[in-house]
Amino acid sequence: MNILIIGSGGREHALADKIASSAYCTQLFIAPGNAGTSLLGKNVQIDPHDFESLKDLVVAEEIGLVVVGPEAPLVGGIVDFFAGNESVKDVPIIGPSAYGARLEGSKAFAKEFMGRHHIPTAAYKSFEKENLQEALTYLASHTMPVVLKADGLAAGKGVLICTTVEEAQNEIKEMLDGKFGDASSTVVIEDFLSGIEFSVFVLTDGKDYILLPEAKDYKRIGEGDLGLNTGGMGAVSPVPFIDQKLWEKVHTRIIQPTIKGIRDEKINYKGFIFFGLILVNHEPYLIEYNCRLGDPETEVIIPRLQSDLVDLLVATWNETLADIEIDIDSRSAVAIVLASGGYPGEFEKGKIIKGLDHVDSSRIYHAGTKNFNGSVITSGGRVLAVTSLGSTMKRALEKSLVNAETLQYEGKYYRKDIGKDLLSGE
Repeated sequence: MNILIIGSGGREHALADKIASSAYCTQLFIAPGNAGTSLLGKNVQIDPHDFESLKDLVVAEEIGLVVVGPEAPLVGGIVDFFAGNESVKDVPIIGPSAYGARLEGSKAFAKEFMGRHHIPTAAYKSFEKENLQEALTYLASHTMPVVLKADGLAAGKGVLICTTVEEAQNEIKEMLDGKFGDASSTVVIEDFLSGIEFSVFVLTDGKDYILLPEAKDYKRIGEGDLGLNTGGMGAVSPVPFIDQKLWEKVHTRIIQPTIKGIRDEKINYKGFIFFGLILVNHEPYLIEYNCRLGDPETEVIIPRLQSDLVDLLVATWNETLADIEIDIDSRSAVAIVLASGGYPGEFEKGKIIKGLDHVDSSRIYHAGTKNFNGSVITSGGRVLAVTSLGSTMKRALEKSLVNAETLQYEGKYYRKDIGKDLLSGE
């Protein structure tokens, strides 16, 4: 079949790499894609929010499967748009309805869902602009630090950890006053949980699910997890501290109640769920849901998936995941993100990337790149992800570091310590 992937980042390149190798894939289209995806299929310059043009592409190219990479089109209702359009309503599309995508699109909605289904999470309270005084009073008696979350999508920037009452009160004033636009018209105030974070991913058909490889990502720009938050500077999979006992808790307390909740509430959800978790005193708590795969986590979990991804996605649409078993590579994967100098602040674009044809034993996933006059140039803050597999995490990291050095462009920056906090057992 012809297949369309919507999106343009490292996540979409990793998905494209896997899908292009499927026995079921005749021709691959990526909208809008990047320099990396152009080597695997046909990039089509359509904005992921232009549902009408995407529909026309699906009809014109006789697309048999649509995979939605980023969250914004899902929250915006692309699945509902397809379901309501006669010409594409029977085309399999992977992702939840707009209502299901509210698990990511609204922090308050997600918290209420967790509460209804008794899923362990941090205590919270939601406030809107007209309740500002009540919010300030609530913060005055709250233990610090405290977490403030913009309710809606804020491009990964809407979560603030405040260490003093004064800071928290000033921040919530700004947030409710439009600091993150409409995304912070409602703000969730949440207890701060101290622990180690990790991510678990499932593919669900709304009734059953299959577990994908887990991952741990590294959000801070600086080594030692210092500095500003980013979209992610690297990731590892598997996560060594997740033992059988912890897996059991994650399954029974978090994953299974979530899938049961989706089923019981009759939510149209055929796609990925990303569980952002934190381990506090050996107990897992759910921080957040995402309604799609993570980035750069996809760049370590997809290389470990040995099953045919298209087979899994078709089973998701057909609600036959209960019949599927998946095969996972037992090796470790480490991804190092190469960023533009200055990121996550101001950075320059248009730098020529050299060394792409000299990489050995690593996969290079493009994120912020494009083709220009016969060269590949930088076009974003996070430019490339260098992923390696190894018999140990240490060996995988060493391979990725060698190739991160091989790749060159002006202003290149990357962390050299991805996964090193987990290496004590090696």
